[in-house]
Amino acid sequence: MHAAALPRALGRALLPRHPAQAIALGFGTAILLGTTLLMLPISKVGPGGADFLSALFTATSAVCVTGLAVVDTATYWTPFGQVAILLMIQLGGFGIMSFASLLAVLMARRLGLKSRISAATETKSRGFGDVRSVLLGVLKTTIVVELIVAALLALRFGFGYGSSPWHALWQGVFHSVSAFNNAGFALFSDNLMGFVGDPWICLPIAAAIIVGGLGFPVLFELHRQYRKPLHWTMNTKLVLSGTAILLTTGTAFITALEWDNPGTLGRLSSADKLLAGFFQSVMTRTAGFNSVDLSQMDPATWLGMDILMFIGGGPAGTAGGLKITTFAVLFFILLTEIRGGTAVNVFGKRLSRSVHRQAITIVLLAVALVVGSTMTLMLITDFSFDALLFETISAFATVGLSTGITAALPPAGQLLLVLLMFVGRLGPVTLASALALRSRQLLYEFPKERPLIG
Repeated sequence: MHAAALPRALGRALLPRHPAQAIALGFGTAILLGTTLLMLPISKVGPGGADFLSALFTATSAVCVTGLAVVDTATYWTPFGQVAILLMIQLGGFGIMSFASLLAVLMARRLGLKSRISAATETKSRGFGDVRSVLLGVLKTTIVVELIVAALLALRFGFGYGSSPWHALWQGVFHSVSAFNNAGFALFSDNLMGFVGDPWICLPIAAAIIVGGLGFPVLFELHRQYRKPLHWTMNTKLVLSGTAILLTTGTAFITALEWDNPGTLGRLSSADKLLAGFFQSVMTRTAGFNSVDLSQMDPATWLGMDILMFIGGGPAGTAGGLKITTFAVLFFILLTEIRGGTAVNVFGKRLSRSVHRQAITIVLLAVALVVGSTMTLMLITDFSFDALLFETISAFATVGLSTGITAALPPAGQLLLVLLMFVGRLGPVTLASALALRSRQLLYEFPKERPLIG
């Protein structure tokens, strides 16, 4: 090979060959840049910069819009560090490849084929031709929702709690961005426990989380056909019905189990109990705010929240988890099998068999990862199983809720949570396909045979 051609060949070999590889590389690069920023002395209160592990954990949690923290966001980071965290949250929530493609759209008015494929993969666009309109729609939706919620919160912080105009505006913007992107970072040492009975703080934040958790495809369809529910796609119907069911059952479950618990809801009035129960139910949709002390909750409540966090929100949005649609598909497969049916039908449409395999694969990979990680943490720490399981699922589902043990985990445990947040944000299947160098299609099939089941 000619000497001049060697660098070009090496560069081509190192470039991502699959859209999922580009997404994984983009998120990894953003995390490393964020870690570098947070390690600067200007980012940390007091002398010196943050240590590598604290900076890496915080940057990963921000870019992966999780909200778990090993240091107090309100007191450990300077305003510069908090702004850096806010930018990482916004970038991670919007999507690394989506953001890069959006810049190309705004600057060059056009996208190359690779950019369209990567952006379509990340935003779950139906085709390459609509990527530009999808990206601009995501940007507009993000700006509108965040501005409205920021204004409401700023007014409340200013007039209700006596914050100065600039401070109230900063608090409103930070918590609005953190809420819409389902991150859960807060500028108060006790998160939002000081506002447990304040609907003017809790409800706007909850609304932003719900809207962000629906997913942009659902929001776009509701905008275009909000008066024609019969024309909604299966995805929209599953996400909306699933969201309503999970929010309602989650609120009833948490409120009922914690009603008399003096460490959580027991000391509140009936109205405040309902508000706090609803708020924590919304938070299990992968946003890590808390208005009560989660460490004082009953382990049975933790287990119920584990399930809600594991399910998560809608696809192609700012929420994490395995997504409502994934579990809805499994539910209808189970229902069909129990009824003795042959085809899985959902809302008058037949479900593709490839979707069956995808849902089963995602769930099995996720369960294996959560179980393996929890077992590892049990071997290297002395914390209880229920607390470690809660922390593991919270990290994997990019929720950010914590029983209060994150900062007390050993470095190896914190690094494991970093890995879980990264994998959880990308998705097990996306990460697996990113690691695969190529896919090949078999030109033959083996004969069928059916083993005994059960």
